[in-house]
Amino acid sequence: MDVVELLPQLHLLRFRVGQAYLWRDGTELTLIDAGPTGADADIGEAIRALGHPPGSLRRIVLTHFHDDHVGGAGELARATGAEVLAHCLDAPVVRGEVPGPPPVLEDWEIPLHAEAAKHLPPGGFARPQSVTELSDGEVLDFGDGARVVHVPGHTHGGIALHLPRHGVLFTGDAVAASPVDGSVLLGVFNVDRARAITSFHRLAALETDVACFGHGDPVLGQAAAALRETADGYRAAR
Repeated sequence: MDVVELLPQLHLLRFRVGQAYLWRDGTELTLIDAGPTGADADIGEAIRALGHPPGSLRRIVLTHFHDDHVGGAGELARATGAEVLAHCLDAPVVRGEVPGPPPVLEDWEIPLHAEAAKHLPPGGFARPQSVTELSDGEVLDFGDGARVVHVPGHTHGGIALHLPRHGVLFTGDAVAASPVDGSVLLGVFNVDRARAITSFHRLAALETDVACFGHGDPVLGQAAAALRETADGYRAAR
């Protein structure tokens, strides 16, 4: 796992598939997404390497239910006492109460999806013992007020987190960055592409300077302009 400082209070944690983000408020940490199965050990090591005790991790906010974002959450929560949070529509999937709906793949996505699956650990993962359910518009107690933005499309209960006082946006997989040139893209593997496009436009309307994606390099300046440029292209294509 790679650990990259994006801002003094923000680090990117990059796994073989996907990534997570660690936000610091003084001595208190918030993790946005938790990586695939087994990532908990690497995340715990990163927290200690950054000079924080494991108990400083207060919450783990999951942007959606996919394995590469929630696999480490259960073990991390047990080790640190952190609260796990997810949108009310995805929380039952995270808890293992119901199966998650599969994506409706475009033809060109089928080989990409098969290739990505090869890099995920086989088998299941430890489920969090409890998951606090979130709704659109809630404000969480980190980042001077982190607003929950419901962005259905990738999953039914996908969320983004907007920190308006810092100009930071965590998009989950609603948005991605191209591994080729870093350009901003609509996230792939969606359950409802039309709703995903609508959600993309909602995120593009926010005032954002730094945008952090579930896959691909973050945009570290003038992120709103990059999001709006891409959103305009999807509008034109509809």
